[in-house]
Amino acid sequence: MADSPAPDAPEEDLSPTGTDAEPVVELLTLADGLPPVIETDEALAAYAALVAAGTGPVAIDAERASGYRYSSRAYLIQVRRQGAGTGLIDPIPLTSLAPLQEAIGGAEWILHAATQDLPCLAEVGLVPAALFDTELAGRLLNYPRVGLATLVETLLDRRMKKEHSAVDWSTRPLPEPWLEYAALDVEVLVELRTILADQLVEAGKDDWARQEFDNLRGFEPTVRTDAWRRTSGLHKVRGRRALGAVRALWEARDELARERDVTPGRLIPDAAIIVAATAMPTSRGALMSTQGFHGRGASRFAPLWLEAIKTAAEMDEADLPSRTPRGDGPPAPRAWAEKSPVAARRLELARAAVAALAEQHDLPTENLLTPDHLRRVMWEPPATRDPVELLERVIDQLGALGSRSWQIGLTAPTLTRAILDAEEQAKA
Repeated sequence: MADSPAPDAPEEDLSPTGTDAEPVVELLTLADGLPPVIETDEALAAYAALVAAGTGPVAIDAERASGYRYSSRAYLIQVRRQGAGTGLIDPIPLTSLAPLQEAIGGAEWILHAATQDLPCLAEVGLVPAALFDTELAGRLLNYPRVGLATLVETLLDRRMKKEHSAVDWSTRPLPEPWLEYAALDVEVLVELRTILADQLVEAGKDDWARQEFDNLRGFEPTVRTDAWRRTSGLHKVRGRRALGAVRALWEARDELARERDVTPGRLIPDAAIIVAATAMPTSRGALMSTQGFHGRGASRFAPLWLEAIKTAAEMDEADLPSRTPRGDGPPAPRAWAEKSPVAARRLELARAAVAALAEQHDLPTENLLTPDHLRRVMWEPPATRDPVELLERVIDQLGALGSRSWQIGLTAPTLTRAILDAEEQAKA
């Protein structure tokens, strides 16, 4: 507890009316109160009828149990539309969300960070005909921070509570404060969309944004090959045998986590995998004395972890993983100077030119052109060096990689010049 002021001391004026005071930002509250959770087919049909009769775009959000569950399924779906109010939908007990999809029809969805929610929404049959992503709009407008709470405070002068962002949304029943938090996430999206859309038009970026939003409608999460290589601390592992043990432990943990629908780190953490792969214990006692192997997941499934280590220990040398995975893309940029000095120079020139172009158009560099697309073109550019033909081939190459037409129009001439300049410099 803070010390009390002396009895005769004048009280400090804490009011926000002074000339140097920060403006008070009002806390965002629910306009219509907290609606009941929709958890029956009959309740969903009734709300879907309201959505169908409503007007304007539809704000949508979803809550998952990341950090608690293996799956990325939606455990709560929030919907809001003018005339329909907010619906808090529990998809778990429902037969189908088809009534909601039909009610929305061709109306535009408004989401924040759409790539996070589109996969789990598609899993329950909800797919947008058109969408507006408020986070991506903020990036195209080059706001330094584009989290929902930050944009709401910046553009709407409202403060959002975010203390329930990492809770276990698979909990049932969901506590009322969590539901209020979830409902507030869609409360502001329509108003936020209006402001951002006007700003995109004013900045001359509305067509760019529409191309980006249309591209998101077909979004599918990247399926990573050799996902075990993302194990935290992998750089500490020495030798292919130890790498094989990391892979075997990671794959055993991942399969078990999938079966039990828990996040893998709740079984054993990455740090435990790294230490065990280095020590290669052969008995339960040695395993359980390894740093990080504690708790129910480590003890209960000790035979599984030991079998994974044994598999790696007995594996033929030819079947062990190498330090550098084979892939269809270019090598890591740090290796370019050794492998191809001209390609390294192309990359250097292209990166600098694209960064300058992004600054000119008030864009984050990664939104102007996907870094992987830039690297691929600079590593394996078209063979021709005729400037006109080279530009045409670069345009085709970027299009094949998935760059949008607005990105291609701005960056293809820049990349073409980098290719030509790098080779001229190499000849000099």
